[in-house]
Amino acid sequence: MKLLLFFLLSSALLYASTAKKFSLIIHKPFDAALFDITEDYDRTISAVGFSNEFKGSSATQESYSNAFDYLESLSSKYGAQMTLVKVNNNAQLILSKVAKLSRFNKAVALVKTPTNGYFIGGYTLDGSLLVAKLDANANILYSKIFGTKNYDRMNNLVLLSDGGVLAVGSSFTSRDTNDAMFATGLGNNDIFLTRFSKEGHILWSKKYGTAYDDQGIDAVEAADGSIIVVSTMASEKKRDVNFMRITENGNKIWLNHFITQTTQHNLVVPKKIIRLRDNSFVVALIQYNQVQKEHIRLVKFDLYQNILQDREIQTTYPSGLNDIKEFSNGTLMGVGYVKDKHNTDGLAMLLDSDLSLLRQEHYGGENFDIFYALTILHNSQVAVAGVHTDNNSQEKNMWIVKLNHDTSMVKLATKQSSTATQVKSEELYKKLRQLFAKEIAKKQLKIDKELTFEFSDPALYFKVGSYQLSAKQKKFFQSFAKKLIPFLHNYANELQSISINGYTSSEWGDKPFKQRYINNAQLSMQRSFSVWKTLFNTQSPQLQKWLTTIMKGSGYSFSHAVKKGEKEDKKASRRVTLQIVLKG
Repeated sequence: MKLLLFFLLSSALLYASTAKKFSLIIHKPFDAALFDITEDYDRTISAVGFSNEFKGSSATQESYSNAFDYLESLSSKYGAQMTLVKVNNNAQLILSKVAKLSRFNKAVALVKTPTNGYFIGGYTLDGSLLVAKLDANANILYSKIFGTKNYDRMNNLVLLSDGGVLAVGSSFTSRDTNDAMFATGLGNNDIFLTRFSKEGHILWSKKYGTAYDDQGIDAVEAADGSIIVVSTMASEKKRDVNFMRITENGNKIWLNHFITQTTQHNLVVPKKIIRLRDNSFVVALIQYNQVQKEHIRLVKFDLYQNILQDREIQTTYPSGLNDIKEFSNGTLMGVGYVKDKHNTDGLAMLLDSDLSLLRQEHYGGENFDIFYALTILHNSQVAVAGVHTDNNSQEKNMWIVKLNHDTSMVKLATKQSSTATQVKSEELYKKLRQLFAKEIAKKQLKIDKELTFEFSDPALYFKVGSYQLSAKQKKFFQSFAKKLIPFLHNYANELQSISINGYTSSEWGDKPFKQRYINNAQLSMQRSFSVWKTLFNTQSPQLQKWLTTIMKGSGYSFSHAVKKGEKEDKKASRRVTLQIVLKG
């Protein structure tokens, strides 16, 4: 089944980075997370995960007599959508695209293609699997929803030596003999593998498992083209961690029940497998002790089922690794979590070639923080993706950090480069004030030293619930754009982005907070787009082409409502702003 992905600029996009360390937090409405990360060929960093998005629909006046009916009405309008973000070396967000699918979904894996594009793997929340192929600008080239008629779940997407990918996951048993993909099921859940060519075509799909509950966790390609799969099997009496070797066509070569344990004994959960430079393999597991405190276990083995090393790393606090990679000198870095009674932090561990702990660092705040994935960069630094929760907040946010080889956090640009950027900003600020001297004198707009335009004329505010430009607004923004855009084009090499940001006041009838925020988030994006479209349409084809690379739009709902004293200025809150961001 082929589907079409529409990627749009994300709503309510905020980011914060420290002046000293490479740590980027991307805030979006409600929960969001990043699950995989990679380095692009231009040395930028890309990561994928999900953000919660609102699917617009026509307004309704329908009322509900109970909360359950109301929540059911929202269930098909708001949910997770796969999201790709791209970050430069100054910890600045340079791209954020969200999949607008009819079915809510999450991305779990990101793989680079030879043309600097991506394979993205994930699953829909109603139980189908999803693979998409994108170009270097995150435009969709190919996409496919696939799987069985039952509930399926992807855990990873693995790059293969022929440029294709292997989807690894689980599928609930199919007993339908008319199912063209699987005539019969094996058990409750089964290991589910699908191999794709580099063009994105399915080469084969197969199930493996027992009469019990089997789950495919991860896989890696061996030097000879065979594939090692890590899985689990659970029944009422025992739980196994299994290693399976299959051919490139999916035929089983051997199966090793590495850990066989009864339910009374300690639980072991596999998380990640990698191939080392010596063509052996390391799998990272979470080992639980007698009091159910988890710690890290690493197992090294070869292609012939020989266990070369089995090491447990005891830590003061419960800890686990979600991902692990090898440096060129044979050392390894793993990332995951460490937790106590009060909070969870992101964990980074440096290990030697014998899997002994050399160093560890914890990163995070007072709430829930976790690292899910890492990639080793060209300069032996490490980019890490995960989740950060702000203090006094219940919402999870996307988080990207960059670490040195010793697990310390990378420092950002030097003071000298920051000073140069500041000088450019001050010069541009002065020239913009000269360019718009008449508008400033008429109090139609204000420009601050951060190069943000506030349109202060009340005639430029939006009416309640409206996003269409009035005749006065349209005339003003057309005149404004004809002066601003050609002027900024003269500084094209120094500009990072031109951002049109939409805002609203906080009211929306007598709706509860969640619905007010969602409705206003959509309205703020529509206001942003109305101004964005007007600015774009006033330009020549040459300038329009340039704007497609630099101009973006965002909606902030009522999160930045204008205040007069303690009260909200609702009229002034219904506005747009324009911000110019220079390259670091």
